[in-house]
Amino acid sequence: MPTSTGIASRLAAARERVDAAATAAGRDPADVRILLATKTQDVATVREAVAAAAELAGDDRPVLVGENRVQELVAKAHDLADLVATGMLEVHMIGHLQRNKINQTLATASCVETVDGLAVAEALSTRCVRDGRTLDVMVQVNVSGEESKSGVEPGAAPALAADVAALDGLRLAGFMTIGARSDDEAVVRAGFARLREIRDKVLASGAPGTDGARELSMGMTGDLQLAVAEGATIVRVGTAVFGARPVAR
Repeated sequence: MPTSTGIASRLAAARERVDAAATAAGRDPADVRILLATKTQDVATVREAVAAAAELAGDDRPVLVGENRVQELVAKAHDLADLVATGMLEVHMIGHLQRNKINQTLATASCVETVDGLAVAEALSTRCVRDGRTLDVMVQVNVSGEESKSGVEPGAAPALAADVAALDGLRLAGFMTIGARSDDEAVVRAGFARLREIRDKVLASGAPGTDGARELSMGMTGDLQLAVAEGATIVRVGTAVFGARPVAR
């Protein structure tokens, strides 16, 4: 694959940041996976990043890619299908999902990280049961309380998680959040700690279907070290790997 774009070196640098944060927190770096947030990236760039990530990982686990927009998910699906079919790539939906876009999403995504209400979970369940498949899902929690962010409020998250876990065709894989938009690291870290506490509460509840809800998808380019320190198992990285996105005109 071409290397002139610098993707491989930037990905390696991001991996070093993750590994250092995990080691500082007394964690095994292998327990934290990088998800490539590929919003606005073309297929050739995505394929280059996936190849670099697979080589860097050096194991048989698929490379994780996340799309924010259903239209981009669909547009890239055909040209990435070979990587999915061989088990090299796993595609997650990491943006807000509307019920009228579920069919398109399920045609490509193997995990929806942004379940923020029972209605969308039930719609996903209905489609999955009809198709005879099981879909991994995460409950998105708005730990910051910012109105601009999607997600269930923290106090309601355990009950929603139990309801989602009980639905046929879905497997509750864990929880997702977007960190607080703040320059105060203590505020950002407290939000990530809150998601970990929610995860641990749900795991300890013994509610049917919640025993596998171990994933914590939290942290992005600017705050990934704080997320790893608080237990992130997936960090969603875009800018650190692909560079700054062009400013929309």
